[in-house]
Amino acid sequence: MKFLKPGFSHEDLLRIDEKDLPVLADEVRAVIIDTVTKNGGHLGSSLGVVELTIAMLRKFNPFNDRIIFDVGHQSYPYKILTDRFDKFSTLRLKDGLSGFPRRSESPCDHFNTGHSSTSISAALGYAKARDLLKEKRHIVAFIGDASLINGLALEALNYVHETNTKLIIVLNDNRHSISNRVGGFSTILARLSSNSLYKRFKNYLLQKTGTRSSKVFMAFKKFRDTFKFIMKPNNMFDELDINYWGPFDGHDIKKAEDILELAKNYEKSVLLHFNTIKGKGFPPAEADPTKYHQVAPANEVKSRTWSEAASEIAEGLAMSDERIICFTAAMMTGVKLEKFAREFPDRFFDVGIAESHMLTMAAGLAAGGMRPWVFIYSTFLQRAMDQLMHDIALQNLPVVIMVDRAGLSGSDGDTHQGLLDIPWGRAIPNLEIFAPCDEASLREAMFKAADRNGPTLIRYPRGKIPAENLSPEIKNNGIVKIFDGEKFALLGHGASVTTMIETRKLAETKNFSPAVYDVRKIKPLDFNSLDEILNHYELVATIEENYMAGGLGEAVAARITECDFKIKLIRFGVPDVCVKHATQDEQRALYGLTPENIFNECTKFLSHEKN
Repeated sequence: MKFLKPGFSHEDLLRIDEKDLPVLADEVRAVIIDTVTKNGGHLGSSLGVVELTIAMLRKFNPFNDRIIFDVGHQSYPYKILTDRFDKFSTLRLKDGLSGFPRRSESPCDHFNTGHSSTSISAALGYAKARDLLKEKRHIVAFIGDASLINGLALEALNYVHETNTKLIIVLNDNRHSISNRVGGFSTILARLSSNSLYKRFKNYLLQKTGTRSSKVFMAFKKFRDTFKFIMKPNNMFDELDINYWGPFDGHDIKKAEDILELAKNYEKSVLLHFNTIKGKGFPPAEADPTKYHQVAPANEVKSRTWSEAASEIAEGLAMSDERIICFTAAMMTGVKLEKFAREFPDRFFDVGIAESHMLTMAAGLAAGGMRPWVFIYSTFLQRAMDQLMHDIALQNLPVVIMVDRAGLSGSDGDTHQGLLDIPWGRAIPNLEIFAPCDEASLREAMFKAADRNGPTLIRYPRGKIPAENLSPEIKNNGIVKIFDGEKFALLGHGASVTTMIETRKLAETKNFSPAVYDVRKIKPLDFNSLDEILNHYELVATIEENYMAGGLGEAVAARITECDFKIKLIRFGVPDVCVKHATQDEQRALYGLTPENIFNECTKFLSHEKN
């Protein structure tokens, strides 16, 4: 019998007989595997929580109770089982379902997320709102073992007692973040999972009774969760006034339902510890959870990426400078530092999901005489901007921030766009910002950063690096002319250089020849070169894949005003919006970052001036 049919709803889930739930779990997994291998997305995380999600949705009403996911990359089973099965094939496609929980998408999604470790804080807020409004509902925070080590989650755990409210925390322990979890907290969870006192008591009963079929042992088996609760080891959760129950098998739907029902009726806050297998039900993902944490769309062309090029250059620099150390925050595979970790095990640190700690530790290493390099996605740098300013920049320490996925990042959606590193970074004293457009300029920026006695930020986009160099290979600190031209000039950086070159080609077919300039260094700007450009052309257009507020265009506009240049400026970039999920090309088209739009807007102004 097939349960997942068109129109499947949460009500249908409640009507399924208990004995048929494993069949439903298999169907949910099949749908996830089929969709994610086509569209791309987070595979292993969602496959690992299918049974646990079924149990939660049979014990909690998602329309009234509040289930708050952490990160949300494990929410695919939840989407399927909360009235979105019919739309699930649109996952991560333009105008389709988001890859993360979105309040605008469903009344069952209660908090937008995409970054880790927010669930307990948000759930505490929901719980206090419930209390103050005298509502009747359960509040559940669903968090993974790797997210729990982040400072935000620990701050929330520390505050549970102070709120004097009831909260249910479901801990999904799959022993992974993207790669294996790291740090002392993983040891605490492993110790709780082993529960040696409980095991010794069970073995004692077996020795005394001699058989698993004895009445004493069967009674023990029937009430084993009570025994485990009584004899569990002391742990930090109890010390925080959060009752710890577990660990339990997260793939046993009936047992999970029983535990969740007990938690509903318990009068105090409780943490339920479930062990799960990341990638369960898909052998390749079970064998290699790191590789199958997130998969690319089936039609994505595989080629050399910016991340691979950056990591290779870092390896070469580290060979000649023993002070160079590389950091990542649970993103070793994403930023392609696996080889660096093997080659320099004593000079590689994966701190787990702890970006703020990572930057301050890097600052300490720099103050101590080392040369730390931090590899981080632009979206996650947002979580450590105070540390970049307060701990690194104010002390003018030689820390290099390698900002991966800068610019429009595609189908991960509004939480993962890399649009703020330039607007924020331009305001930070002592920080220099580079935006290479090809491998040669990336290498040049990294070599400059290696020699600099101060903080440097190097941003590069998601995806493949140009196969050929786009910009002249000359040692230039600021603005490089790629093409000379007449009447108007295009200024851009990073991924926008490709767009500008394509705009130039289009213009040539229309008898126009705009100049093209590669702004390799965003901060400080090369004002000598910029002033020459502003003095020479009728029109300048800035093209950038970041928010226009605080970007290159604003810097050029300020220079025009300050020096009273008689020139027209047109800015192209991302406006003041939250960028929804779509492909990178679809996002560029949406915000006018295409050769056709840039050419049309520029020539429209020139035609207007002639009239």
